[in-house]
Amino acid sequence: MIWHEVTLHTTEEAVEMISNFFHEHGAGGVSIEETGSLNRARDTSFGQWFDKPFNDIPEGDAIIKAYYPEMEKVEPIIEQLVRFIEEIREYPINVGLASISVLVVCDEDWANAWKQYFKPVAITNKLTIKPTWEDYEPREGEIIIELDPGMAFGTGTHATTALCLQTLEQYIQPGMDVIDIGTGSGILAVGAVKLGARHVLALDLDPVAVVSATENVQLNKLEDRVTVIQSDLLQVLNQKTEQDTLPLGITLPVDLVVANILADIILLFINDVYEALKLGGIYITSGIIGQKAAEVELALEKAGFKVLQTARDQDWVAIAARK
Repeated sequence: MIWHEVTLHTTEEAVEMISNFFHEHGAGGVSIEETGSLNRARDTSFGQWFDKPFNDIPEGDAIIKAYYPEMEKVEPIIEQLVRFIEEIREYPINVGLASISVLVVCDEDWANAWKQYFKPVAITNKLTIKPTWEDYEPREGEIIIELDPGMAFGTGTHATTALCLQTLEQYIQPGMDVIDIGTGSGILAVGAVKLGARHVLALDLDPVAVVSATENVQLNKLEDRVTVIQSDLLQVLNQKTEQDTLPLGITLPVDLVVANILADIILLFINDVYEALKLGGIYITSGIIGQKAAEVELALEKAGFKVLQTARDQDWVAIAARK
């Protein structure tokens, strides 16, 4: 199969927002390559290791490549991307050169190339993410999340996902019912169950993510404890008739909600999350760029939440709040 390869030279700071743009605009796959320097300061507080090949990408820069089928017109997508980059600059966020190029490539040139960069990584004292194609011998008591993200966003190596998993480990209690909004590869849903949740409802608007999350739930043999459904945020909870009702696997209101989504989207449905949580329930949210953290905290407090903690990694923030 032939694909349009759209390449954007940007910064690590802008990776999350731009990757999300490509996913929301129908990319058949997105790859991210950051600086190959192993001399940079890395967070190893949870025993993480970084085993990536060297490259010539300057420190702090990143290259994002998005893939669209040959028959799809990429010009309108590039026009929207240019406008989106200008919007990002208003935050302000450093997007670097933001130079864009397009090539035509065969799928065998890229479909599996990214896997060489994805190795087992310890995210917390308990949780380690292991790509399905890697051999790994777990230590005693280590919790392994088997993962093949496919074309969905979420390998666990990005700061926002790692922050969510680290915060989940602090607040998950055995027997909790959980909702994971914007599940992507399903990594947070699987992690929540392996940390003790009774059942997780994993939601995503992207059908590619729903397929990927379902496959990863099956890889971890958790089909009876994770329900994956396509839904625009929490709309699936507003089913009108018994005939339309889908089996959710959870009992509402739930004990915990987690959402690894961009801040502007988080601000849209805070009240819906509040209604979905029981009194005393926990809301963990990430994907928040540092400049938006105060705005999200204020919105949470106005909705009736009490902010419990704010965790940071690079310029990304995860917030835990209680209803």
